[in-house]
Amino acid sequence: MIGYGNLDRGDDGVAYYVVNALRQHLGQAPLKEYDTGLEELGTAVDSIFLTQLMPELIDTLADYDRVIFIDAHVLPDVPDLHCMSIKPEYSPSAFTHHMTPATLLMLLKSLHQKEPKAYLVSLRGREFDFNRGLSHGTAALLQPAVEYIKELLAQKEQGTK
Repeated sequence: MIGYGNLDRGDDGVAYYVVNALRQHLGQAPLKEYDTGLEELGTAVDSIFLTQLMPELIDTLADYDRVIFIDAHVLPDVPDLHCMSIKPEYSPSAFTHHMTPATLLMLLKSLHQKEPKAYLVSLRGREFDFNRGLSHGTAALLQPAVEYIKELLAQKEQGTK
């Protein structure tokens, strides 16, 4: 699981809370605010939290056959809790520092000939000002997102990452 966002921008950090709730469910210690989880890889279900997706993840992702991305969204025509499969493809971004999960998967496929099954679980963000914590509406989506991801994890718990 790869959660990403900014804890200092309100709802943008929602993935951190989802990742830690799932870690608790899995009997793992929660990530501290500035830990990524990258140093703890190798469990039955690995989870990390980053400020943004980076090409440096490609070598790490090459070891997995399934990846679940977790992020906030602001898309007007998308449900508050949005879950979708992702395929490798280049998707341009208006921001040069922003890499999409699909682009990361495209690079993984190009460089390592790997194409893990991938999902994006996104929760509607409402407040992105400089503050800590979640808005009431986004916080209400935490448990449904955790339950959805637990179902995804249960679909394939045969020892593969």
